[in-house]
Amino acid sequence: MSRVTATVRKPKSAEFKTRLLDAVHAALVASGVPETDRFQRVLELEAADFRYDPSYPDLSSPRGEDFVLIEILWSAGRSVKVKKKLLADLMQRLEAQGLDPEQVMVCFKETTWENWAFAGGRLIHA
Repeated sequence: MSRVTATVRKPKSAEFKTRLLDAVHAALVASGVPETDRFQRVLELEAADFRYDPSYPDLSSPRGEDFVLIEILWSAGRSVKVKKKLLADLMQRLEAQGLDPEQVMVCFKETTWENWAFAGGRLIHA
């Protein structure tokens, strides 16, 4: 199970958001997430509501208006090797879509299986 949140500055076109979310989903699927496990949202914020340092910690070029913060919430247990592979795949996919990987920050959040209630309040993994 995974849930993706992409935070961006307004305005972003539907095409930009689709390219971004499709790349994230494809990378997740390539890492072993089921194809049908697609739960995504985009938070599109005004500049005053989405602030970030342009260079922290060691960027090759400053963050700009197209900076994207991707948060991937998924079940615990993936190795660092799996995460690195997913990140490499994702950056390649984003670049192929015309998005600059240097404008993308990814944060993994992990939770245990018993914390997912998929529908009706049922904890099917508890």
